[in-house]
Amino acid sequence: MKSGIIALLVALLCAVAITGCNRASSTATASAAEKQLYTCGMHPQVIQDHPGNCPICGMKLTPIRKQSGTNSAAESAEISIDPVTVQNMGVRTGVVSNGPLRRIIRTVATVDYDETSLVEVTTKFKGWIEKLHVNATGQLVHRGDPLFEIYSPELFGAETEYVLALGSTGGNAADAQALRANALTKLAYFDVPTNAIAELEKTRQVKKMLTINAPRDGIVVEKAVEEGQMIDAGMKLFRLADLGLVWVQAQIYEQDLPFIRVGQEALVKLSYLPDRKFQGRVTYIYPTVDEKTRTAKVRMEFHNPGYFLKPGMFATVELAAEISPSALLVPDSAILRSGEKNTVFVALDVGRFEPRSVVLGPRGENDTYQVLTGLASGERVVTSGQFLLDSKSQLRDAIQKMVSPPAGAAPKTAAANSAVASAGGAALTNEAAVYVCPMPDHVSIQYEHPGNCPLCGMTLIPISQAEAAASRSLTVAYYTCPMPEHADVRETRPGKCPRCGMTLIPVMNRAEAPVPATPAALPVLYTCPMAAHAHVVSDKPGICPECEMDLVPTSTVKHGKIAEENWRKTHAHP
Repeated sequence: MKSGIIALLVALLCAVAITGCNRASSTATASAAEKQLYTCGMHPQVIQDHPGNCPICGMKLTPIRKQSGTNSAAESAEISIDPVTVQNMGVRTGVVSNGPLRRIIRTVATVDYDETSLVEVTTKFKGWIEKLHVNATGQLVHRGDPLFEIYSPELFGAETEYVLALGSTGGNAADAQALRANALTKLAYFDVPTNAIAELEKTRQVKKMLTINAPRDGIVVEKAVEEGQMIDAGMKLFRLADLGLVWVQAQIYEQDLPFIRVGQEALVKLSYLPDRKFQGRVTYIYPTVDEKTRTAKVRMEFHNPGYFLKPGMFATVELAAEISPSALLVPDSAILRSGEKNTVFVALDVGRFEPRSVVLGPRGENDTYQVLTGLASGERVVTSGQFLLDSKSQLRDAIQKMVSPPAGAAPKTAAANSAVASAGGAALTNEAAVYVCPMPDHVSIQYEHPGNCPLCGMTLIPISQAEAAASRSLTVAYYTCPMPEHADVRETRPGKCPRCGMTLIPVMNRAEAPVPATPAALPVLYTCPMAAHAHVVSDKPGICPECEMDLVPTSTVKHGKIAEENWRKTHAHP
């Protein structure tokens, strides 16, 4: 296609050069502007100054729209093609629609043990394993089941000492009681079961062996001891795991991390059970990214009836994220990407099309993208054959620049302005704007499109590049706790909150005022951290009269704006 366009431009340059040789320069420009040219929709390199058929495919040549100084901006942006040619080009259209923006993230994962359920069986004394009651890996045991019997001279001596202390009746009664307490404490420190101590008190007979029982229900996943083996204190003998609940560890790429949240539903499929899916939840997002794979680990929990999910298995995970409940959606096939901008062709009516530059948001399911600016709901966009339209649009622009160069940049079409306005976008200016949160401690993050702050939910506001540069020079005013209940904590240095131990966050000065000032100056107001009590507002710290929670500054909670409006209504603040 590029080679065809280049050939077309070369032919056009030759035609313009020949025309310039036969006429005066002033007359040539005016005549060329009025001259009607014809081209083929399938072969744009074919161009001539009279109607006819394409010498390559035989299709009827279509006229190229005349460009004159009196044409409107809308006419200069549009292209017109014969309806028959449109049909032969295979042009198909789709509708820009409003709907929920969802995204399905699929990745691989591994099944793992629930680390909180793992238990290692050890002893706090040296001894010999006399008898094994559990002698196979994979065996299911319940809490209190005997695992093994052990003989330990050290434990035997401690039991003997306790029996002698129990039988001590002479001398000082207080000393005898202290002796019994010390002997009992030694047995407790050896983790001798209470039932074994009770039996020792009852029989006053020291047994050679002590039976060690399972500390919890679970599967024996490791067995590191044999019958007759001598063991040391602290040596791992058994490892038990409860497989009724398992972890699934998934690897999520960096670009997908914004769509993962704790509590999100997850579906797992196994290759050996393709007919079923397992439901679970995201329970933790690890705070680091692997330097080699550029992925972050995400942990999910799954109930495991029947033990179908076995630790060590590979699994496929699906995570469904709803990015926005209502968004403007355009098919991916309608977007032409040039590297610098994204363009779609809007079908105006029969044979008329308009190229539009659009700003895209995240990708959704069913091969759709969110449109931030450039289109309006209900407009029809070209989803097939737009490459030929793009070549014709470039041809039109090239001819216009060569035979009738514009005095200045054409203004934005009225239709495009209407589409941008309906999509919620701001008018384009010579200086590109960025968007920031009005919260002082969030102003260091800049966004390329409007929306809400993902940290506090406040509406982002546009600022110029100069204001953005000024915001980068802000200094730290003080450090405070991220917990709303502790927002009155103000420290001059970074550190930990003296109340809850969380890391303090910086609050920036507004010396350069990187964002527009609010129209009404209010004192520092305090409200209840409960959104239902936003009507409780005070200009001093205190306690909510309804729930007795500490009042927090309105700037630290999402319903702060509502509380400030309630203050204005009550105090008739301008």
